[in-house]
Amino acid sequence: MAALTRDDLVTALKNGLTQDRVYVAAAGDITADELGALMDRLLSDLPETGAPLPADVEVQTEAGVTVIPFDTPQSVAVFGHKGMKRDDPDFFAAYLLNTIFGGGGFEARLMNEVREKRGLTYGIYSYLAPKDHAELFVGRVASANDRIAEAIDVIRDEWRKVAEEGVTPEELERAKTYQTGAYPLRFDGNGPIAQILVGMQMDDLTPEYIETRNAKIEAVTLEDIQRVAQELMKPEALHFTVVEPPRGAGRGADAVSARRATATNRSRDRSRARALVPLFCAARLCLRGTLCPGCR
Repeated sequence: MAALTRDDLVTALKNGLTQDRVYVAAAGDITADELGALMDRLLSDLPETGAPLPADVEVQTEAGVTVIPFDTPQSVAVFGHKGMKRDDPDFFAAYLLNTIFGGGGFEARLMNEVREKRGLTYGIYSYLAPKDHAELFVGRVASANDRIAEAIDVIRDEWRKVAEEGVTPEELERAKTYQTGAYPLRFDGNGPIAQILVGMQMDDLTPEYIETRNAKIEAVTLEDIQRVAQELMKPEALHFTVVEPPRGAGRGADAVSARRATATNRSRDRSRARALVPLFCAARLCLRGTLCPGCR
């Protein structure tokens, strides 16, 4: 970071913000002709094409824990492994599976097991992140340093349990009710509607998707969920990255201790920089999650 110059930033801007990579959507009192003229005025000075995009990445992880030392009273863990592409035929089954597992707020299994039953965190969540060049299934939890190892143990157990046993019919029905009921509420203003339309373009979805999305949710069967759970959730590939070495007991702590000697030999400045770049779901950053693939 210290070596970056103004020229570096200008070059990055010109390579990334280009006409062929801009998605436009508008909602409200504007015609197509007016929008076109406005876009010509705003974007005509941008380069027509950008620099070559990076190649696709095959996500490969192993079960275990990596520690990044950081002097803080609370440990933060990001965990996950390979996910699923947005255009996969099983995406909606995976989406409902994640709603049940870690993406459904206080109704989710992770929230119930890690927070409600054991009081190990104020919040925990998981999400599907089908990026342009790699797909991830990840989550995040924060806990006291002396309790993060127990939280890791619980997450591992629940990951394995869902992979092996699937979910219940009641959980599936609750997830469907939640997702189909919440979807219309996202269209509550011009800003959210425009954001949803941009997100649909980014995923190559047609306008008809808005009318058919809930039907795709309702069409998912319990058999679909159980099959996808076995295919998607891989306990043998579930990896945790923990900022601040935990001092609790359990299998998570054992794995952390085994890695601590290597981790502490890293440059402290480098560790701090990495610790300040956590992996967040787009739903935590954009307005009501309208840019998150799962929210569309």
